[in-house]
Amino acid sequence: MPDDSHAARLAWRLRDYDVAVRWQTGALLRRGAPGGWERPEHPVGPVVVLVPGVYERWLFLRPVAERLHARGVRVHVVPALGRNARPIPVSAALLGAYLVSRDLHDVVLVAHSKGGLIGKLAMLRYDPDGRIARMVAVNTPFDGSTLARWTLSPALRAFRPAHPTIRELGAELGVNERIVNVQSRWDPHVPGGSRLPGAVDVELETPGHFRPLMDPRLDAVLADALGLPASG
Repeated sequence: MPDDSHAARLAWRLRDYDVAVRWQTGALLRRGAPGGWERPEHPVGPVVVLVPGVYERWLFLRPVAERLHARGVRVHVVPALGRNARPIPVSAALLGAYLVSRDLHDVVLVAHSKGGLIGKLAMLRYDPDGRIARMVAVNTPFDGSTLARWTLSPALRAFRPAHPTIRELGAELGVNERIVNVQSRWDPHVPGGSRLPGAVDVELETPGHFRPLMDPRLDAVLADALGLPASG
């Protein structure tokens, strides 16, 4: 049986935040555009567009981008999202505009946390040409998070289960079948988990909100969504 004791969860939380701090620090220290992620030497599969979580710049997802790029995947980011603290509808509109500006088609969104809410809203409202084929969302609070009611930050309070955007997204089921809903076995930021009726649900063994982005099974999920052969 997995150890789900309070001590184990405290250790998971500390490791999770250690990863988050190191990735955020790396994102702050690095500047400029992605280093050739959009143009791998031997491109394979559809285009990926990364959509980070709240207070995460695009560089936060650098480890995911580099693993995909190493396999020949064309990886795009949306610098206009900035720190990703804008309201979800504003960010979804920015994502849709980016796809048009770069004339991208058959796109697979790879999203973390809030990024999955942005991606789903973009699929519903800001993608009239059907440029987004599917999305892999990791630890996205599709049902909101009960913790959000205790924060004063508007960017975090937007995750309240009763928030209009969360309720609107929950009522819209049409695009769920094109979403892979990836969740960790325990997420301190989304303690109740997140349901997405009609989606493909995948549970990762790695606990935490951030560390699951490094889970080897996530790479297998991404390969399947992109139609790539299994690695190894």
